[in-house]
Amino acid sequence: MKISTIYLSIIISLLTGCTSPATNQELEQLNITDWHVHVAGLGHGNSGNYINEVMHNNYRFKFFLRWMSVTEEELETHGDQLIVKRLNDKIEQSKYIDKAVILALDGVIDKETGQLDKAETQFYVDNDFVANQASKYPKLLFGASINPSRENSIELLEKVQRQGAVLIKWIPSIMHFDPANKKYEPFYRKMAELDIPLLSHTGMEKSFPNTNDALADPRRLELALRSGVTVIAAHIATTGESEGQDNFERIMPMFKEFPNLYTEISSLTQINKLGYLAKALKQPGLKDRMLYGTDWPLQYFPLVSPWYHVRHIGIGEAWRLIKIKNEWDRDIELKQAFGVPHTVFSRMIGRINDLQ
Repeated sequence: MKISTIYLSIIISLLTGCTSPATNQELEQLNITDWHVHVAGLGHGNSGNYINEVMHNNYRFKFFLRWMSVTEEELETHGDQLIVKRLNDKIEQSKYIDKAVILALDGVIDKETGQLDKAETQFYVDNDFVANQASKYPKLLFGASINPSRENSIELLEKVQRQGAVLIKWIPSIMHFDPANKKYEPFYRKMAELDIPLLSHTGMEKSFPNTNDALADPRRLELALRSGVTVIAAHIATTGESEGQDNFERIMPMFKEFPNLYTEISSLTQINKLGYLAKALKQPGLKDRMLYGTDWPLQYFPLVSPWYHVRHIGIGEAWRLIKIKNEWDRDIELKQAFGVPHTVFSRMIGRINDLQ
């Protein structure tokens, strides 16, 4: 092949991308669930939600409000429920999303009192608030959160199961508990009995000002896995190290060890995780354990842009994707352009199948 022909091939690859994306009609026929969608609030409208002073004063807070399309004044007037309504409006406008799991988030539990430590809890989203809001919108599903350090954690687990929770969500690095602690075994056994998956953050946490990233070591989830819990390791443990080992490399052998271990691909197109999605898609067998997620509202510029991924999708594809207004449609088509297969977008596990 002549050198000029090689150069021409390279230029065409950059302009068109390296994949052959499915048609929009094919995507529309999939029942796509976003497994990782955050909601929040300041306690307005008797929501029970909470953000502590450190988080409220942090520069991230203003970005979060803007990305959720609300202002503090609007929340004070209309209640935290406005965040869920505007979230649902965006999902309703999506051509592709069928369901979205909106997530509660428990906080730090004081070891002496067994109660929520508000001073140490940066971000708290109440289970009852999320359950109630999810019940109002057909496309929203309830993702509960229970810190297993609570004395009544098993009782709460049974309660959220009755409320329709499809999973339990954790960010151990800001909830300040060790998932590997053996005192949580009864909690894990009850989760397995109720067939409620665990969605737990793994890898470095950058969305909050104060974190203990050692608690998000993917290996700390082994106790839950051995107890029979279906575990979804959020973000495939991308970024950070544990015991001197890259977290992404650290979690890879676990997929062979534990058939009940899954992961999801939210946040993998963010600027701080460049290259991870392409790398993950090359891992043998990993696509069979992947679920789709966005980590909404963390899918806006400057965190995410198709232009960051020209190397993988091409200039022409990046130019096309940047014009898509709906965040979910743009995210789905961007990940499709990377080569994420249909099975990942449509995969269901646990109780969620009973609620479709």
